[in-house]
Amino acid sequence: MEEMLREAMVLGLGNPLLDISSNVDETFLETYNMKPNDAILATEKHTSLYTELVKNYKVDYTAGGATQNTLRVAQWILKKPNVCTFMGSVGLDKYSQILEEKARADGVNVRYQYNEKEPSGTCAVLITKNGTQRSLCANLAAANHFTTDHIRKSENKKIIQQAEYFYISGFFLTVSIESILEVAQTAHKRNKTFMMNLSAPFLSQFYKMQMMQAMPYVDILFGNETEAATFAKEQNFDTDDMHKIALNITQLPKQNSDRSRIVIITQGTNPVILAKDGETKEYPVESLPAENVIDTNGAGDAFVGGFIAQLVKGNSIENCIKCGIWTATHVIQRSGCTFDSSISYVE
Repeated sequence: MEEMLREAMVLGLGNPLLDISSNVDETFLETYNMKPNDAILATEKHTSLYTELVKNYKVDYTAGGATQNTLRVAQWILKKPNVCTFMGSVGLDKYSQILEEKARADGVNVRYQYNEKEPSGTCAVLITKNGTQRSLCANLAAANHFTTDHIRKSENKKIIQQAEYFYISGFFLTVSIESILEVAQTAHKRNKTFMMNLSAPFLSQFYKMQMMQAMPYVDILFGNETEAATFAKEQNFDTDDMHKIALNITQLPKQNSDRSRIVIITQGTNPVILAKDGETKEYPVESLPAENVIDTNGAGDAFVGGFIAQLVKGNSIENCIKCGIWTATHVIQRSGCTFDSSISYVE
């Protein structure tokens, strides 16, 4: 299968963010009106959060952003550089240099759009309850200023015309729905696979219009049980059964009728649900001792990274899911969305 791999097979669009991670107490969350396992965008009331975090807690810096994390993990499994290309907006500062160096070191072909007025985006990763819960507060900054000009550049347009697989995190819906739709329509015209992640409950609530603009182009949709439940409520599915929710999503309007929509819902330590062609199936997740779980941040991104790595190698959906479970299980035993690059996945 390795000979099938070539450069620029996968294109990801998203928000490149420098993760600032720390173990905090729950009163810290309460101070900023945040909840365990939250994922929000920073507002004025969160202005002091980042300063207080760095000042009062031990922090780790990691190249992050959901899509970039996913592509880093996919590259780790693939062991061949530049299969994945990532586009997003950053500032002209030291943070963007760190982001690019780390992403390229992991094999991702980074093609950032640079913003001269805004700093690179950051994300506070607030870890509580011995690593079992994490809350994200993202200050998008430059990441919020991605424009269609970047994907229309001749060198980037060429990549879009070459890619076989396209992936966006739902977080990018808040930034440039125009770019998403332009890329999605290109994928549709070329009959290539377009994938999206629900990413966070608030996106289904407050960016419903953008999400449903993109949904008709989605061939494979990822999400966890909390995100799927919120989506179902917003879409008036009138059920909290995850299997029924997954099946309902597969039946939403779709542009490419020749390709069935696949929906994959992760449920933490509970089985992963696959919905396809009117049926659902469950895949068990490896159970880890509580003391082995260091940080659940990035577990969902890692799952999709493992999934995509097997998908581009032409493997079955079942193998894609099993690899996703393996990569997520590995990542949660480490701090941040990181991995031991010397370890290889055995199919």
